[in-house]
Amino acid sequence: MTTIEQETQDFRLSADDVAKFERDGFIGPVKLYEPEDMTERWNSVRKQLPDRSKAIYPEGAGKASSISNYDRHLDIDLLSEHIIKPQIVDRLTSLLGPDLLCWRSEFFPKFPGDEGTDWHQAATFAHASGSPQILWPSEDGRPAFGGTVTVWTAFTHSTLDNGCLQLMPGTHKQMNYDESKGMEYDAEAFNEREKDGIKRGFFGYDYRQLQKDPNWKPDESQAFPLVMKPGEAVIFWSTLMHASLPHTGSKKDYRMGYAARYVPTQVQVYPGTDEVKEYGGGIVLDQYGTVLVAGEDTYGHNRVATESQRGFKFVPRQSR
Repeated sequence: MTTIEQETQDFRLSADDVAKFERDGFIGPVKLYEPEDMTERWNSVRKQLPDRSKAIYPEGAGKASSISNYDRHLDIDLLSEHIIKPQIVDRLTSLLGPDLLCWRSEFFPKFPGDEGTDWHQAATFAHASGSPQILWPSEDGRPAFGGTVTVWTAFTHSTLDNGCLQLMPGTHKQMNYDESKGMEYDAEAFNEREKDGIKRGFFGYDYRQLQKDPNWKPDESQAFPLVMKPGEAVIFWSTLMHASLPHTGSKKDYRMGYAARYVPTQVQVYPGTDEVKEYGGGIVLDQYGTVLVAGEDTYGHNRVATESQRGFKFVPRQSR
């Protein structure tokens, strides 16, 4: 499909698809790229990643995580193109409305021997930094439930052996965790903990520390593994219970996922802070900007990037 065909084609969700998303908290896998196209694009991106001359965060900002590789869509054109892809944005406007921001992207690699990721939910993303990173408008004086819609794209094969995602359908409407409690970071904890017989952690944290009920356990019987081909994606609420399996496969195999996160323009991003500290490091937000991927921003809550530092134009998808 040519770029012009993609621009004119309508990828909005049907009423049945929207109802399914509201019921289950996710849709997918959906195909964004042909597998060979995704492999070619990822090979190109991978070669560009070491060049941080135009990245908005310095190398080493996060010692034990991908925090320094947040938001590479702001300096790598193929990632810029990805986050505004019509196959993504049209679907998201069906779910979140016509005015839409991408507020973060990040890589999720899993290499041979890596632990799985703890079961978790995120409404404000305060779990690691201690401060809300997104803030929805209050509802009748009560804090809004929150969350972001994540588009998690498989840049490589995502399999049972190399640590694919796991989801618990229908668990997105009630939080089992209190993100304001905070977690203790332990750089020595990687690959050291087993939880119910599965090696799992949360990038140096133990997500169980946030449980509202310390005696509660996720019901693994509700979960299913999400096997995906390169170029396929899953779209889900961040408040959906999700995790990943450990990488127990071949030493020559690795899994690479890329998550882009979206909210309506009325949501405040990084409210009241100029720096994010988490995962054993920190990033300063002086070069940061959200990306308007659809419609218009009439709220003015957030700094909005108009183009990447490489000159790629972010042209928002117009409502139809």
